[in-house]
Amino acid sequence: MGANEGKFAVVLLSGGLDSMVAGGLAREAGYHLLALSIDYNQRHRVELRAAGRVAQALNAMRHIVLPLDLTAFGGSALTADIAVPKGGVGDDIPVTYVPARNTIFLSLTLGLAEVAGASDIFIGVNALDYSGYPDCRPEFIDAFQTMAALATKAGVEGHPIRINAPLQHMSKADIVREAHRLGLDAGVSWSCYDPTPDGKHCGLCDSCRLRSKGFEEAGLPDPTIYATRP
Repeated sequence: MGANEGKFAVVLLSGGLDSMVAGGLAREAGYHLLALSIDYNQRHRVELRAAGRVAQALNAMRHIVLPLDLTAFGGSALTADIAVPKGGVGDDIPVTYVPARNTIFLSLTLGLAEVAGASDIFIGVNALDYSGYPDCRPEFIDAFQTMAALATKAGVEGHPIRINAPLQHMSKADIVREAHRLGLDAGVSWSCYDPTPDGKHCGLCDSCRLRSKGFEEAGLPDPTIYATRP
């Protein structure tokens, strides 16, 4: 903890397992946590409630839910009346990709971090077991880090805010094991892109399939309630 004791980090919380573990690693490293979730009027509102539970589980000092209605743009199955695919994880960028979402969200997180005097940002992007989104790749995080150093007062004055993506090269099974090691209750997190009316994970969307696969490969019990078993 020593080097980070007394430092603040902003954790971008979606309510999902990945961002929960990223926040858990930040807490383990000794940071005081500020949590930011974006209410972009996504179809799965349940994830915002999950984000609140995750922020509480991480003992975040503050949890900000920032409204930003991306349905005005549309262009995604998460922000427009487009069906969520249920056929399995493919090789193409799926329609659940929200255009430039991580660029938009990290920019807002960067603004909060600078105002709060935070030295670090933690984001739970992953480039192994994921749905093929371009803004989850290491190249994107590296480029945003460069931009952050150029675009902020902190960066210009020689104290750039660090963008941490500790899950970037982990498999979903690795992430499940980290949640277990950190003592986090994965059951409070939410992954599904298309929840059922009675509040279950659908079990068939890409995110449900990747989540279930992670628990299976990790050899750990999956607390998730699926409407249809992946």
